[in-house]
Amino acid sequence: MKALLCTRYGTPDDLELADIADPTPAPGEAVVRVEAAALNFFDTLIIAGKYQTKPPMPFSPAAEFAGTIESLGSGDTAFKVGDRVLGYSGYGAARQRVALSVDRLVKIPDSVGFDHAAGLCVTYGTTLHALKDRARLKAGETLAVLGASGGVGLAAVELGKLMGARLIACASSAQKIAFARAHGADHGIDYGSEDLKDALRRLTGGKGADVIYDPVGGALAEAALRSIAWEGRFLVVGFAAGEITKLPLNLVLLKGCDVLGVFWGSWTQREPAGHRANTEQLLAWVAEGKLSSHVHAVYPLEQAADALKALAQRKVMGKVLLRP
Repeated sequence: MKALLCTRYGTPDDLELADIADPTPAPGEAVVRVEAAALNFFDTLIIAGKYQTKPPMPFSPAAEFAGTIESLGSGDTAFKVGDRVLGYSGYGAARQRVALSVDRLVKIPDSVGFDHAAGLCVTYGTTLHALKDRARLKAGETLAVLGASGGVGLAAVELGKLMGARLIACASSAQKIAFARAHGADHGIDYGSEDLKDALRRLTGGKGADVIYDPVGGALAEAALRSIAWEGRFLVVGFAAGEITKLPLNLVLLKGCDVLGVFWGSWTQREPAGHRANTEQLLAWVAEGKLSSHVHAVYPLEQAADALKALAQRKVMGKVLLRP
């Protein structure tokens, strides 16, 4: 089968397309024929050796996928050959077939296509965990989302709106703000042309945002924290800006706020039942048309370098998929 392989740390152009042996399922595992594999920003880091997860080489990028079960290992399971499933593997999905534990699979409703399911797990899963389990977002609260047009940012806009929040989308261009507003944001801040702190205070009448969702980091993190509401919740989701911010703790004291880490990947391992319940809820919302699971573009496996470069250059609005 065809597989995209990282054989040494480097750039997207250093990845290799190779023929490797088909996998066979161990007890408790399934082999899934991959119909679509989704890329995320952290894939640009994992192939460069700059991510907290460092798989043994050679490995394939892409942490999530959707496809059809082709075979099952021994052991009781709720799945059968032919089931349509999505899966979260952490890495390794940029190939034609994957083998992984059935505990990592969730059935896809008939009305949800592979492309919309493939990109749901990481971005929407991270965001639902962040807003529901960590921040405990309440209807009527104000949620400010940084990087609002990217994968997790768009998920935060849609899920926040679905949960009844007043949504302020923050992004680096007017085009990205327009995209976020088309997906439910009530207000927009173009932090490429205006001061984020001042704009957040203005849009909240000086009160500040109740919850700030930050997958960007860098200088924007402190600016956003300075505009948070009393007893607000600041969600640390990621560092797409490339800089891990050092927040002044006096701001946390003066605002009486909480700074909450969102390490979704570790949470899925520690709380598998919660992860499954959240994923099933997300799939139900997609089936009901309440979430877009927007696909920016689909690339063939041999053009994966172009897909990863688009992510690194922040040109993506929604999800980027590979078609093995």
